[in-house]
Amino acid sequence: MTEEQFYEALQEKGFLLSDAQKQQFKRYFEVLVEWNEKMNLTAITDAPSVYLKHFYDSLTSAFYVDFIKYESVCDVGAGAGFPSIPLKIIYPHLHVTIVDSLNKRITFLNHLAGELKLENVAFVHARAEEFGRNPKYREQFDVVTARAVARLSVLSELCIPLVKQGGLFVSMKGAAASEEMKDATRAVKLLGAVLQNEHEFLLPEEDSERHIFVFEKKKQTPKKYPRKPGVPNKTPITAN
Repeated sequence: MTEEQFYEALQEKGFLLSDAQKQQFKRYFEVLVEWNEKMNLTAITDAPSVYLKHFYDSLTSAFYVDFIKYESVCDVGAGAGFPSIPLKIIYPHLHVTIVDSLNKRITFLNHLAGELKLENVAFVHARAEEFGRNPKYREQFDVVTARAVARLSVLSELCIPLVKQGGLFVSMKGAAASEEMKDATRAVKLLGAVLQNEHEFLLPEEDSERHIFVFEKKKQTPKKYPRKPGVPNKTPITAN
């Protein structure tokens, strides 16, 4: 997907980018490639793949969730800023918080935010489990999202505690999504959320399968969740 095809594909979905926004995506690509030479941020570095698999893919949730209606977004384990930085470029009004357990990625994101002149962004170096127990962040966000961080039964425990009541947890998944959803049913309910919508589509050009699950937070998450760092991954809340 070339730059031009990226903009055209977004326009087809109703997103007409300004010159300033186009420049932000261009600079994002440049900074990503530049920093990737000194630290491992992504295996994908050629422009057509970055525009398709990182930028376009990150924005697919916006085709189904109207982010205009929300103010605060938390991205759990965003790595090099996906999906929340592309979302921030498209929706400048958003207040974005990214939590990541690797400090070098936080360093990169701080530099990136400066290069892209982003305002109302915060980058927090923490384990997601500890972050979710911190009163400053717990149940404070309108939307919490994550892209391919962990399987859904684990991810639910990391993300749902951060969503305020009435807010959304938006999980972006690949081909194994349906199986993951079956395993995560009990976790989602226990943590206070319900599945509002599931969207299935193919990523353009390569036709790889994508699923977006949109969960609504109906009630407070029990205080015991998330459990200690490492525990959700070792012993996920399963359907059994």
